[in-house]
Amino acid sequence: MIDDAHLAHGLAGDELPPDWPPLAASEVAPVLERVVGAGGFRGMPWRSPRPLSAAALVETTTGVVFVKRHHVAVRSVATLAEEHAYAAHLRAGGVPMPAPYADAAGHTVFTEGDWVYEVHALARGQDIYRDAFSWSPVGGRQHAEAAGAMLARLHLAAEGFDAPQRGTHILVARAEILGARDPVAALEAQLDERPALATYLRARDWHAALHATLAPWHAAMRDAIGEPPRLWTHGDWHVSNLCWSDATDDAAITEVLDAGLCAATFAWFDIATAIERNAIAWLDIARGDIGRGDLACALLAGYHAVRPLGDDDLRAIASLLPLVHVDFALSEVEYFEGVTRRGDHADVAWHTFLHGHAAWFATPHGQAFLATIRHARRGFVVQ
Repeated sequence: MIDDAHLAHGLAGDELPPDWPPLAASEVAPVLERVVGAGGFRGMPWRSPRPLSAAALVETTTGVVFVKRHHVAVRSVATLAEEHAYAAHLRAGGVPMPAPYADAAGHTVFTEGDWVYEVHALARGQDIYRDAFSWSPVGGRQHAEAAGAMLARLHLAAEGFDAPQRGTHILVARAEILGARDPVAALEAQLDERPALATYLRARDWHAALHATLAPWHAAMRDAIGEPPRLWTHGDWHVSNLCWSDATDDAAITEVLDAGLCAATFAWFDIATAIERNAIAWLDIARGDIGRGDLACALLAGYHAVRPLGDDDLRAIASLLPLVHVDFALSEVEYFEGVTRRGDHADVAWHTFLHGHAAWFATPHGQAFLATIRHARRGFVVQ
């Protein structure tokens, strides 16, 4: 039964009863008993408002841990283990990320019925954006610059991680449709293994709609990116997935959170995703002027200071921006249609997210934003 007192972030900047029941003491306590060193259950001082899973800070007899629960239709033991392996590689490369707790056999993923659990150490620092909605801009240029620099550090650390592609399309940031020479044909070829997405799409004229959305951008994007080097990427580089030393403008990043959307893509894809997440106020799209070029340039400047970007890089990133969300939007359609059975949410993912976000870049405001990205090197020193 859903606890209506606990609200989750909705798709329109609102708060709604969650699709997934909030974590309860009766399920968390037995999970903690299986974990070495986590301590016994005492309480849950905070539950996450994020809508795609259930998570909470849990007070134990030894401190505070972070517990997250997924439905098995979203994450299996194997697909969650993929995230843990990637994060372990990043930690070994110097990226500060909370480590997962394990049981006596070394397993970091725990199952009970249809639920899959993970337990992580408490992140160091302050989670100052934990109540921020997805697609809400970062709080200022200095935070954007710090986020860009940390993303570059993550990309350097990710080099050498050569695991196979994720074992799922659901709620991961892949780029196969985006990068295909014929995206419509590429998606059609996937539908036999993605039945929920097939059910949704075959009820509408999706071939023409997808072609119309991609056609203004796709050929130029393919020319700009060529065949970029494969790199496992974070996929959800929003400041709500970062912890900070304090809430001041010059705060430092203390921890990186949540590799849940990670996949094998390429660096430009992750940078474009970071700009899309942090520098465009999508929840206010009706206003038109929603692009924050200053924040995008600050993020790029921070990245450049660690992993230099040239003019060709910036052109590639700008070319990706109108379509960088396509694969993930389709994964959301699949999730809402096949897992939560929320056709209304699937419609938002298809119409507002996939098509609406791409269409914004064709407006004068969107075109100006892309020009700012292409010429960002002119002002890589953040004011």
